[in-house]
Amino acid sequence: MRLTIPDPRTVPDLMARGGAAAETIMGLVPRAVGLLDAAEDLIDRVDALVARIETTREAADVVVERTDAVVSDANALIVRTAGTVASVEPTVAKGEALLSMLGPPLETLQPTLEKLAETTSPAEVEAMVSLVDQLPHLVMVLDRDILPIMASLGSVAPDIHELLDVTRELNEMLAKVPGMGIVRRRAAEDD
Repeated sequence: MRLTIPDPRTVPDLMARGGAAAETIMGLVPRAVGLLDAAEDLIDRVDALVARIETTREAADVVVERTDAVVSDANALIVRTAGTVASVEPTVAKGEALLSMLGPPLETLQPTLEKLAETTSPAEVEAMVSLVDQLPHLVMVLDRDILPIMASLGSVAPDIHELLDVTRELNEMLAKVPGMGIVRRRAAEDD
C-alpha cells in the first residue's frame, strides 16, 4: 500500500478535519471496545462449543467402541446360530417325516385320547403302571398254570356231570334214611 504524504497546502484543511476526525475516532472507540467484547464473547462461545464438540466426540468414540463390541458379539452369535441350525436340520427333517406319517392316526385317535385324559385319575394311571409292570409274571402264570387247566376242562365236563348225578342219587338215598328229616331241620335252624 502506498502512503501519501500530505501537501503543505492541504495541512490547514487537514487540521480542520482533524478535530472532526478525532471526534469520529473518539466515537469509534466505544464501538471498537464493544466489538472487542463481542469478539471475546464469541471466542468464549466458540471455545465452549469446541469443548462440547470434543466431549461429544469422546462419547461418540465410546459408542463406536461399544457398537464394535456388539457387532463382534452379534457376529459370533450368528456363527453359533448357523452351527446350531445346521445341527438341528436333520432332526427337523426326521420330525417332519414322523409327523406326516403319524399325523393322520393321531388325528383319528384324538377324541379317544381326550376322553381318556378327562376320565382317568392319577390313581388309575398308577394302577395301570403297576399292571404293566406285572404283565410278564401274569403271562408266565397264564401259560404255565391256567391254560393247561383250561385245555383239560373239555374232558372234565363229562366227569362233573357224572359227579353231579351221583350227588343227587346220594341225596335221594339219604332223604329215605329214617331220622334224616330231624337232622335237616336242626341243620337249617343252626344256619
